[in-house]
Amino acid sequence: MSIGQIDDYARQLYSAHGDRAEYEAAQRAKDYAAKGDRDTAEQWRQVREAIRVLRGPNES
Repeated sequence: MSIGQIDDYARQLYSAHGDRAEYEAAQRAKDYAAKGDRDTAEQWRQVREAIRVLRGPNES
């Protein structure tokens, strides 16, 4: 998956799931890692990071 595709997917996931999107991406990364699919798990980690950037800094 290219960086552009990761960003697009992160935007779509965030649009569909809102604040839960980061959790969804993390869960998928964990699931793929458990199956031994390191490449796909890493892609989901990148999606999670892109969602984190979209959300912006946490408010205190």
